[in-house]
Amino acid sequence: MIKYGDYVLLTDSTCDLPDSIAKEYGFDAMPMVFLMKEKVYHHYLDAREMKLDEFYSLLKEGVLSQTTQIGYQDYFDYFEPYLEQGKDILYICFTSGLSGTYNTCKIAIRELKEKYPDRKISIIDSACASIGQGLLVYLAAKKFKEEQPALEELERYIEDTKLECCHWFVVDDIDQLKRGGRISSLTATFAKALQIKPVLSVDGDGKLVNVGKVRGANNVYDMFIKKLNRDGRGLKEQTVIIGHAANPDGAEELKKKVKPFVGDVIISEIGPVIGTHVGTGMLALTFLGERNYEM
Repeated sequence: MIKYGDYVLLTDSTCDLPDSIAKEYGFDAMPMVFLMKEKVYHHYLDAREMKLDEFYSLLKEGVLSQTTQIGYQDYFDYFEPYLEQGKDILYICFTSGLSGTYNTCKIAIRELKEKYPDRKISIIDSACASIGQGLLVYLAAKKFKEEQPALEELERYIEDTKLECCHWFVVDDIDQLKRGGRISSLTATFAKALQIKPVLSVDGDGKLVNVGKVRGANNVYDMFIKKLNRDGRGLKEQTVIIGHAANPDGAEELKKKVKPFVGDVIISEIGPVIGTHVGTGMLALTFLGERNYEM
């Protein structure tokens, strides 16, 4: 058994958690990459290369943003210093349902294991996206810090918990969905005129799925509360996460409505990797429970 202190807990910045959470619970997040204004940016949890306010302002102006998966050498270079220090690695990766980074990472790990045969490197496909991955990482990091489990024990916990992370995303920026080719111009025009907002979730394979729609801001909040109370378990003992894409007022309003039902609430801003595809204004809620895609 690999004891606490002999290994590190790692993830990537698509977890969309506040940097303060990473510092408090002692995990690190590999920066993910996006391209904007003909320049490559690495998104760290502290958004050191481009602040999120600037990113969403540019996006709203129509500046194109593109995402790209992390390369083999990036993973190799990120993991190797920990191995050189004699540490083993437990890495929670962005869902393979939305990115090829998981498979790329496995190639790098195979090479690193040949170079460091005495070290263990364990990768877990989170099957989660954005703050869904964030909730899984938060729970794992909390257990990592407070209970100091062996690596194998924490690995089992993460695998047992990941499909209990319930994700609900409501997209506000219909134009960004249209620009990304996810809906037609005609559909976008009607959706905007009728104030229809797509509702997205994540399936068992970690793929983003369109599960329905809501009309009007008040119905958005009602939908989140309905899902929380219908599908959540042990809510009074839970910390849930609210995510937003340049929508702090919406996030605070949702927090007011969610807080009476749960133990605690973390608000986090969605980073550029997911933000590229959903645009400004998105609201999201994730909690532990039973995944149920019925509206």
